[in-house]
Amino acid sequence: MRLSTVDLQKRLNPDKPKQYPLWLTLLGALLAGAIFIFALAPYGLWPIALISPAILYALLLPDMSGKRAFLIGEAYGTGLWCVGAFWLYTSINDYSDTPSWLALILIAIMGLGMGLFHGFLALIFNRMVGRQPLAFAALWVLQEWLKTWLFTGFPWLFVGYAFTEQYWLSSLAPVAGVFAVSFVAILLASSVVELLRRRAGYMIVSVVLLVISVSLWLIDPQWTKPKGGEDLRVSLIQGNIPQDLKWLTEYQVETLEIYATLTRSEWGRDVIVWPESSIPMFQTEAIGFINEMVKMAKETDTTWVTGIPYKDEAGFNPNTDKYPPFYNSVIALGSEAEGLYKKQRLVPFGEYIPFEGMLDILPSLAGSQDIMSYSRGSDQQSPLQVRGHNLGAAVCYEVAYPDTTRKNAVNTDFLLTISNDAWFGTSAGPLQHLQMVQMRALENGRWFMRATNTGVTAIIDHKGEIVARAPQFERTVLRGEVQARVGSTPFTRMGNYPILAIIALLLLLSYLGKKTASRSRRLNS
Repeated sequence: MRLSTVDLQKRLNPDKPKQYPLWLTLLGALLAGAIFIFALAPYGLWPIALISPAILYALLLPDMSGKRAFLIGEAYGTGLWCVGAFWLYTSINDYSDTPSWLALILIAIMGLGMGLFHGFLALIFNRMVGRQPLAFAALWVLQEWLKTWLFTGFPWLFVGYAFTEQYWLSSLAPVAGVFAVSFVAILLASSVVELLRRRAGYMIVSVVLLVISVSLWLIDPQWTKPKGGEDLRVSLIQGNIPQDLKWLTEYQVETLEIYATLTRSEWGRDVIVWPESSIPMFQTEAIGFINEMVKMAKETDTTWVTGIPYKDEAGFNPNTDKYPPFYNSVIALGSEAEGLYKKQRLVPFGEYIPFEGMLDILPSLAGSQDIMSYSRGSDQQSPLQVRGHNLGAAVCYEVAYPDTTRKNAVNTDFLLTISNDAWFGTSAGPLQHLQMVQMRALENGRWFMRATNTGVTAIIDHKGEIVARAPQFERTVLRGEVQARVGSTPFTRMGNYPILAIIALLLLLSYLGKKTASRSRRLNS
């Protein structure tokens, strides 16, 4: 009896997984990436954060070509981003006068572009490192970290966020940050795949790390402690200003009246916070209104913190500058208050034009460098001074950057983020954003105040738990108390360096191991 080539390969390699048609494999990868959104807020089905990457790991079979591996990773990443970040469609379609068909194309382009991170992950895993869970988990964390700075960064949809309130794993966050949580989750997911392939040895490291994480949860080390004194009584004002009206000149006065009216009953509280750009004009244009608010704050012994576009007239040199620098900022005024924070992480094309000097090569975009853009704030800013406490601030989506928030948290007693998520309507975007704030609170062991225009306005404790929360899309005030804390978590002190060092070592050892194994096979052949 003659055996076909396929039958012969099956007999020689009985445990080798079967390769399915490429189109079917790509569809499976695309769907695996698409379902990941259900692991995050508002759905919170955290097991999917293990199942989704486990499917990708299982699809990357031995002896697969580099091209096939790349396409599988790209399909997974495209599904992940097109569905996970579909909230961008709302801002593109509803507030940028972009037709639906074009908005969908732009989302697809974004998904394909961001999918490259997983495409190269799969390619490197397939061709350059040993095919085992430690290498896969290390590569996964590497691509998440790259997304915090490469091409200005888009640090969204990290696996670790799915475990923000799952304390058996999130207990690692104060020690080594969200990337450590992602690492253990991916290691566990891929080790389970190997277990199903009857390779149980890979589970040992996962079990050890899980035991460490659960032990930390049970021991509950107090990385930070209360500063002492009474908790601050705070009022977070949610104006619920429609996005299509927010920046209209004719609506500016009404916006100020809305916030002033909501605040009227709150004077006398320790701290009143208004959200991002709640004063929709430069401080030089609203000086009369600001002076009235400051006067009321001082008379009632209240600290007033507000978001406002800040024009730096003092930093303007008419001989060299076309216009004064201006910033998306937070300012503390009134009783026992001082300080100005200028946003560091700006939104590309929303708050500034990247590579604007290079746009002259395109005739239709020539002169774009003359468009006024926000300036970046320094990464060496002092905390705001609020009633004898240091307050670390973050504006809008820069709270998604773990290291930026960590630096802002150093030598602070509590943290604040202000935002305007009206751009994203009723989508999952604002809720994913809130989940990131919870992780930042947990990483740094600090209470967080989050004041927004349309929601989600919330108060979050040092364990990442939501203490108080206002309903979305309502004009309301969220009242609560915030505790000042001192001390530092290991993550606040060391940042991402420990986990990055670990993954670098793992990838190096995996690469050297693969080279050694390949050399041995050649010598024995």
